[in-house]
Amino acid sequence: MRRRKFIGGLAAALCAPSISKAVQPDKIKIGQIGLAHPHARGKLAAIRSLAGEYELVGVVEPDAVRRKSVRGVKFIGEEELLNTKGLQAVAIETRVRDLVPTATRVVGNGVHIHLDKPAGPSLSAFKKLVEEAKRRKLTLQMGYMLRYNPAFQFMFRAAREGWFGEIMEIDAMMGKLAGADMRRQLAEFSGGGFFELACHILDSTIFILGKPQKVHGITRRTREGKGDIFADNQLAVLEFAKGTACLRCNHNDPFGGPRRRFQIAGTQGGMEIRPLESGKFVLSLDRARGEFKKDNQTVQLDGGRSYMAEFADLAKVIRGEKVLEWSFEHDLTVHETLLRICGMSLE
Repeated sequence: MRRRKFIGGLAAALCAPSISKAVQPDKIKIGQIGLAHPHARGKLAAIRSLAGEYELVGVVEPDAVRRKSVRGVKFIGEEELLNTKGLQAVAIETRVRDLVPTATRVVGNGVHIHLDKPAGPSLSAFKKLVEEAKRRKLTLQMGYMLRYNPAFQFMFRAAREGWFGEIMEIDAMMGKLAGADMRRQLAEFSGGGFFELACHILDSTIFILGKPQKVHGITRRTREGKGDIFADNQLAVLEFAKGTACLRCNHNDPFGGPRRRFQIAGTQGGMEIRPLESGKFVLSLDRARGEFKKDNQTVQLDGGRSYMAEFADLAKVIRGEKVLEWSFEHDLTVHETLLRICGMSLE
């Protein structure tokens, strides 16, 4: 299909490992700290799948039960990992509260990091981490998984090239049905479900529209009367110079997965990705753009998690073949806005 071929080229470069025509570059020595994060096993699998790019030197995980959940890797201590000769990168996949403290130790050793989301409950701690990474000229790649999804890559490029005209609105939703164990775990932070999950759609919103002028957050705890303090139904409204964004997160939704969506509307067109990771979207244009016709059309790209694309891109950045698209300033804006939405401390 011609459209699929055209659009697929946007993401193909992200997923394809970097290959020199003359000499295969040395593998990047990488380690992973933690298996506690929900993304941890997927990130580890992606690193192992990119064997032409990375040499996995070891995984740090103090919990014996978690260690048993992964086979075929070498488990080592953090000190041993950080003292590995030639270590260039570490993926940080701990519990959320340990992400930034762990990353700070790694960056202090002069190593690039992939840091999963969200960037912890402390804005000041994350700022210090960013400042140190910037001072040392190290890469800090945040683990927002939608960044490398082919449908989102297409949307970012179309928005950047003006296909949608002036963007007036973004409407997005990311929810699920949380069981008792998940509710207890996520209640650790007052920001609740939005803090842990909807940060993905916030990251994409800010990448498109920039820093909001005003931030409004609404939080409901629907089972508070039963002793459950988990913030499970939340809404964010962001105001920009001309546009607005409405982001929802509901952890009481038995159909939360298939209902996840990201919709953008401008003066010359728009698109809706639904479900979020499906690779499927409806593109609406007021005129033909490249190989895409005027009016509505449905496009299907590759779907699923884009962890391999994340780490393929990280390898290129570390080797100096490209600059990471998401700046330090962007990541700080996302995290500050996230904390504001969730009513969490900005200290």
